[in-house]
Amino acid sequence: MENTTRLFDLLPYYTRNFGDKNLLNTKIDGEWKPLLASELDEQSTQMAVALKALGISRNDGTPINQDKVSIISSNRPEWIITDFAVQKLGAILVPIYPSISVVDLEYILFEAETQILFVENRAQWKAVESIWSKLPHLKEVYSYEEIPGVKHWSELISESLTDAGKEMIEVAKKEIKDDDVATFIYTSGTTGNPKGVMLTHKNIVSNIKNSIHCFSMCDDKSSVLSFLPLNHIFERMVTYLYMFKGVTIYYAEGMEKIGDNLREVKPAVFTTVPRLLEKVFEKIEKKGSELSGFKRKIFDWAMQLALEFDMDKSLNITEKIKYAVADKLVYSKWREAVGGNVKAIVTGSAACQVKLLRIFTAAKLIVMEGYGLTETSPVISVNTYETHGRKFGTVGKVIKNVEVKIAEDGEILFKGDNVMIGYYKNEKATNEMLQNGWLHTGDIGEYSEDGFLKITDRKKELFKISGGKYVAPLPLENKMKESPFIEQIMVVGSNEKFVGALIVPSLMNLKEHFSKIGAELSDSLDVTADQDILKLIRKELNRYNNDFASHEHVKRFQLIGEEWTINGGELTPTLKIKRRKIMEKYGHLLSKIYNN
Repeated sequence: MENTTRLFDLLPYYTRNFGDKNLLNTKIDGEWKPLLASELDEQSTQMAVALKALGISRNDGTPINQDKVSIISSNRPEWIITDFAVQKLGAILVPIYPSISVVDLEYILFEAETQILFVENRAQWKAVESIWSKLPHLKEVYSYEEIPGVKHWSELISESLTDAGKEMIEVAKKEIKDDDVATFIYTSGTTGNPKGVMLTHKNIVSNIKNSIHCFSMCDDKSSVLSFLPLNHIFERMVTYLYMFKGVTIYYAEGMEKIGDNLREVKPAVFTTVPRLLEKVFEKIEKKGSELSGFKRKIFDWAMQLALEFDMDKSLNITEKIKYAVADKLVYSKWREAVGGNVKAIVTGSAACQVKLLRIFTAAKLIVMEGYGLTETSPVISVNTYETHGRKFGTVGKVIKNVEVKIAEDGEILFKGDNVMIGYYKNEKATNEMLQNGWLHTGDIGEYSEDGFLKITDRKKELFKISGGKYVAPLPLENKMKESPFIEQIMVVGSNEKFVGALIVPSLMNLKEHFSKIGAELSDSLDVTADQDILKLIRKELNRYNNDFASHEHVKRFQLIGEEWTINGGELTPTLKIKRRKIMEKYGHLLSKIYNN
C-alpha cells in the first residue's frame, strides 16, 4: 500500500495482493456478470490507447492544459474502466450527475472544456445533442448503451492490446505525478453556478490511507453493493478503498431494485445518505403497522426497546435477555430484509437522526456516520465500526494524519493532504475557502469531552430573527423530522419576528394514523388545508419545540403537498435541500406565515 501513490496503481496492487478475481459485477439479462481485475486493467489500457489516438493526454500536467473527459452515467463497470483509462493518460475525469439540468450540464462541459464525453442512455444523449453546438471543445460522444447514430464505447476497446500500445501507456503513466489533478468534481450549486473542485491523486489516495482503518468490517472475502452515484467523491473514494481491501463490488440495478439486490448480494457493508435510511425505516414501520394482535404488540415492544438503546450503557442480565428476545423475534427480520449479512452502513452528506442510529444499532446494523466535503476528498471524520469509536449525535473522530481546529466563531477549519488544490478557473472562491493554509468548511462544530466531532450547523445558514438572536436551523430540522408525520422540513425566519417552517407531511403515516381513529383520508383531500392534519402537525411541533430555547420555537408553518425532489429542483443530487430555491418557489407560503 505504501508504494501506491496514484489511483491507477490500485489495479496491480489488487491482483498482486488478492489474485485475479471478480472485482466489478453488474446485472445483465437477469444474471450477475463479473469483470475480473485483470480484465478491468486490460480494458482500461485498451481504452487509454484509443483515447490517446483521439488526442487525449496529460500535456504539461497543469490543470488548465490537461485534457478533460466527462461521464454522465449511473454506476456500472464501464464507468470505472473509463475512469482508469483517463487516469493512465494523465488527463482529468469530469464526472457529472445523471440527473443534472441541461443548464448546469452546458455550464460544466463548457467551463471544463470537455473533449470526449461518455453518456449512458438516449435521454442523456438527447440533452447533450441539444447543446453540442454551444460546446466548441467537444470532439466526440460515446454511449454505454446502444443508441442509433451514436458511437458505442466498445469501439474504444475493440482493438487487441499490442506490446506497442502497452509500452505507450507505460511511458505515459511514468510522467504522472501524485500531485497531478486526477478529477474535477463539480459541486451541486446550492449557491450559484457549480464549482469545479480540483482533486489530485495524492488528495484521494491519502484520504483512503488515512481512513481505511475505519473499514475493519470488510475484507477480501466480502461483497459490497454500490448505488450512490460514482460522480460523488464519497462513493468514488470508497470504491477505491474497497479495491485496497480486495472487496468484490456489485452495482445495484437502480434505486427501485436496491432491496432485491441487497438480498441477492448479501453485502457486508453499503454506503448511503440519511434520507435513504429514513425511507428504510418508514418501510419497517409500515410492515409493523400491518401486523395485528400479539405480533403487533411484540413489534411495538421491540421498537420501543430499540429507541431506548444506549451504546454507552452496560446492560444487566434482564436487559440482555430482552434484547436477545427482540432480536430473535423482530430485529433479525430487519437484517434479513437487507441481505442478512450487513455489518455496517456508512452514511454521510447530511446529519442522521439519532433516533435512527439507536434503532439500527440495536438491530445490529451499525450505522457509521461520517463527515467531509468534496473539497476534502471527502472524509474528515467518521464513527468507526468498533463501539469505542462511535458516539451517537456526532460524526466520529477526526481521521489520521490531518488537523482540525475550531475557529472563534465556531467554524470547523481543516488541514491535510486530502485538501483540494482549489476551484477550477475560480480564484476568488478558492481564496475564500483556503486561507492561511486552512480550509474553511463553512460548518459550525464542537468537540465532545471524549474527542468526538459534532456538527451543529452551517455557518451560512445561521440567521438572526429581528430580535437579534441567532437561530441554527439544522438542529431544529433534524429534531422535527423525528416525528413520523413530518417527511421534510425547512426552518425559516431570517430578520423576521419569529421562526417559521415549510413542511412536507408524511402522507403514508397520516393515512395510517387517521385510519386507526376511524377517519379515512381520501386521495382527493387537500392535506395542506385540512384542519385535523394542521392540528396534528402543530401538536408535533409543540412537542419538539420543548427541546429548544423559546426564541427558536417554530411558531407558524405552512404545509406543502408534494415531496421535494432532485427533479423538482428542491434537492441537490446528494439530497440536501436547496434553501434559496425552496424560498423562491414557495414565496407565497412564506408570505402567509409572516404577513397573515
